[in-house]
Amino acid sequence: MIRTRVLSPLAGGIALLSLSAAAEPAHAQIAVFDASNFAENVMTAARELQQVNNEIQSLENQATMLINQAKNLASLPYSTLAQLDQSINQTQQLLSQAQNIAYDVTTIDQAFTEVYPETYSSTASSAQLENDAQTRWQNARAGYEDAMNVQAGVVQNLATTHAEVDTLVSSSQAAEGALQANQAGNQILSVMSGQLADVTALIAAQGRAAALAGAADTESQEQAQTELNQFLSTGSGYQPQPVEMFHQQ
Repeated sequence: MIRTRVLSPLAGGIALLSLSAAAEPAHAQIAVFDASNFAENVMTAARELQQVNNEIQSLENQATMLINQAKNLASLPYSTLAQLDQSINQTQQLLSQAQNIAYDVTTIDQAFTEVYPETYSSTASSAQLENDAQTRWQNARAGYEDAMNVQAGVVQNLATTHAEVDTLVSSSQAAEGALQANQAGNQILSVMSGQLADVTALIAAQGRAAALAGAADTESQEQAQTELNQFLSTGSGYQPQPVEMFHQQ
């Protein structure tokens, strides 16, 4: 005999719910978009990018500053020192070639003692007076010749000076930095100093020539007075004598 088991309604409902839950598949988890968090992340990335750009710009500025400093410290590629030394040496050589009485205090004192005395002795011979006069004339002539040689040398230096100034002005205008510009200016001043040295040498040569000529003229007066005194004091002195200008018939 078969027995039938009758379930209560509550038990049946529970069993049905259990079967339904077991029969339904599990749902996937859904991701939620957080707008505020995304915006904050974007702003953070933007700030970091701006910081990187600022650092790059700073490095570029430093590189530019170093380049400018290097330009400011760059030396001028042109120098007039060799040409300036050569010009001054040529002028000095011309001055050192001064004839007879040179630019030396000892030589000048000795020459004036021997050839340009303040007074001549009354016993000075005619030969001595004549030799001294000839020497003074030679000294004056040599002084003029030496002055003209120095003048010629100074004129020759003008062409070199003109070329140097043109080159230095061009270098100054094309200077990349302050050091090059300053060096160009200093070299221009050096060229001007060379010109001043030439002018000084020229004045010295012309002054020497004028001094020798003036000394010769002054000494000629003293020599003439000495010769007159000797002429008047020889023997009984000069006695005027009648002179017959025309023969009497």
